Amino acid sequence: MNGLVNDSTTHRPSPSDFKFSVEQRLDAGGARGSRDQPLGRTGTITTPHGEIQTPAFVPVGTKATVKATLPETVTELGGQAVLANAYHLFLQPGSDIVDEAGGLGKFMNWSGPTFTDSGGFQVMSLGVGFKKVISMAEDEYVSSEVIASTKERLAHVDEDGVTFKSFLNGDRHRFTPEVSMQIQHQLGADIIFAFDECTTLMNTRVYQEDSVARTARWAVRCLDEHARQTAARGHRPYQALFGVVQGAQYEDLRRQAAAGLARMTGAEADTQQFDGFGIGGALEKSRLGTIVSWVNDELPEDKPRHLLGISEPDDLFAAIAAGADTFDCVAPSRQARGGTMYSSHGRINAKAATQRRRFEPLDAECDCYTCQNYTAAYLHHLFKAKEMLGSTLATIHNERFIVRLVDQIRESIVEGTFAELRDEVLGRQYGLEFAQAAAARFA
Repeated sequence: MNGLVNDSTTHRPSPSDFKFSVEQRLDAGGARGSRDQPLGRTGTITTPHGEIQTPAFVPVGTKATVKATLPETVTELGGQAVLANAYHLFLQPGSDIVDEAGGLGKFMNWSGPTFTDSGGFQVMSLGVGFKKVISMAEDEYVSSEVIASTKERLAHVDEDGVTFKSFLNGDRHRFTPEVSMQIQHQLGADIIFAFDECTTLMNTRVYQEDSVARTARWAVRCLDEHARQTAARGHRPYQALFGVVQGAQYEDLRRQAAAGLARMTGAEADTQQFDGFGIGGALEKSRLGTIVSWVNDELPEDKPRHLLGISEPDDLFAAIAAGADTFDCVAPSRQARGGTMYSSHGRINAKAATQRRRFEPLDAECDCYTCQNYTAAYLHHLFKAKEMLGSTLATIHNERFIVRLVDQIRESIVEGTFAELRDEVLGRQYGLEFAQAAAARFA
């Protein structure tokens, strides 16, 4: 990783400290937007703590740790950056403690770039969804299961912000755009996100309209507070602020939200704009690439786009073709801790009886530490015996698998072999018929 030093005695933090350059683009065989230009691209994000070669998958370290792994291990498996959760770190140990420690990277002994989300996802997960994931299929759940009006809600939204009830001890906390910015500045990540309201596919069209408008108003307040915090905290490197595009499955709302954020400035800080953009909320899986392309049609070409909460192989190909640059998701580590493993030929259940006497790597084509040193039979034993090492070895494998896949996609864009790699990977993962259908959608 390239370490960039911020000397506060000679240099004040400035948006110029954060850079993004576009390098290679998908050829004519890749996805094209409505402006008839290739959208998929490679690039480089430059932060005060190093560079990120894009497209890139960013492992999630919710509480300043990628669960069951050492930060050094995340580096060894190819992770270029990590993303932590502002809401969880605010509750424990407290953003002031992370600030006193020197910021997120120093606190967790991670020398590379860092991201923090805003707490916007918890608006949905604690106040509406009561689930750890967002449904990506509109017909998967009935509304009573997703919007649980009969249960106590732990988050309540109003025009000014959100009131949370801590899941740790029941204490009440108030998050506003200003508070989210203050917390994230204390956490000190290189890339932070504006406070937004994350909705589900089950919310009504009217509610989605109101939510997009409210998120836009919050975004202006985030820009103003970001400028104030940057000016007040000259002892810290510049933190890039990304605006978050919502709008669920509606094209007009997605385009409206993206176009508005692209030209937005603060009300008081009228030269402060967003340094990049997040694409958030619920996206219908079958139209993920289409929805991402709507958004990226409206966003500037010279700023990075981060797709929040995505890691499935088919989703990564669709999103990269549509112009997304970076991704994060808890799924690789969460599934690993339950014994669900990625492989070159589809999912493997490490706990299944078929693995008991497999004295060979879980995935013979994988170059991760786990597959190079341990057998599927040993991994099966660890899970059945409920040994903690099972979670560690499984997480190393799953994180490496997704990080490596996105690295391969980046290489395929450079080499002009994106379509071939997509067809091969999706055919192995999901079958020939799925791969052919996916190829038709890309055409």
